[in-house]
Parts: sequence; C-alpha cells; structure tokens
Amino acid sequence: MRDIRLRDLPSFIRTTDPDDIFFKYSVECAGRASEGSALIFHTFDALEQEVLNALYPMFPRVYTIGPLQLLLNQKQEADLSSVACNLWKEEVECLHWLDSHKPRSVIYVNFGSITTVTKEQLIEFGMGLAESGHPFLWIIRPDMVAGDSAILPPEFTEETKERSFICS
Repeated sequence: MRDIRLRDLPSFIRTTDPDDIFFKYSVECAGRASEGSALIFHTFDALEQEVLNALYPMFPRVYTIGPLQLLLNQKQEADLSSVACNLWKEEVECLHWLDSHKPRSVIYVNFGSITTVTKEQLIEFGMGLAESGHPFLWIIRPDMVAGDSAILPPEFTEETKERSFICS
C-alpha cells in the first residue's frame, strides 16, 4: 500500500500537482480512515481482492457492498424513492423511450459524471452515432463540454430525431 502509483488513483485525481483539490481531499480521507469503526467500499471481493487483502491487516472491519445496482434491482418499485445512488437527476422520459424499443436494439452512451470532452469531440462522437444508423440513448451532462455548453449542431438533431433520445 505504500507504493501507490499515479495510475492506481482514480482518474479524476491523476495529477502531479500536490495542491489539486481532489488530491488533497483524497489524502485527507485516507488519513482519517483509521478513525472510523469500519471501511465500506462500493466493490466486491473478487474484483479488488489484492487491495482488500492489503487492507484487512490494517483495519479491523472492511466491508464490500457492491455492486449497488444489484441491490436496487431487488427493491420493490415503491421502495426506490428511499434509495439514491445517483448524483444527477433521473430522467424517466428516457426510460419510457427505451422501453418502446426491442431489447438489445439501442446503443447506450454515458460518459459518467466527471468526464469532459471538447466541443469538437462531442460533435465528432455524435456524428459517429448518427452515421451508425442505430437508435441510441445518449446521456449528455450540461457541463460535459470543457469550457462550453453541450450543444450539438441542428443537422445532428434533424438527422437522428426519429431514432434517438438525448438526456441532458
């Protein structure tokens, strides 16, 4: 555990700047880990066995609780309002659109909650989706384009409107 490499850190804190806010926060959290009565990780043993084996001797209680999505799938629909594993507002319209298509017929694209792209990359990727000829569900966060808003050209929207759903 003492030989942590830059590639071992989450991608949003892969930096060489010791003053980076995410790096400082991660160091602070790691430093306080021994103060807790247990460590809980959103993973499962088989995926992170090597890391967990290194943690077991250092901490009295280490628990893996992932993947959380499997727990959500076991909950009754009425109980889901008490569960929140998402930092972004859920768009139920896209689920209705997805349900209107045959299983395994839709391309799903989601870059996650921290990835950013340039405006040119967004347009290039979008045009690739448009040219695929397949229906697609694309999740685009408003802050996904670095330094700009995530706006696709009108010709993209016109070309794909019958076979796409874009949540933003």
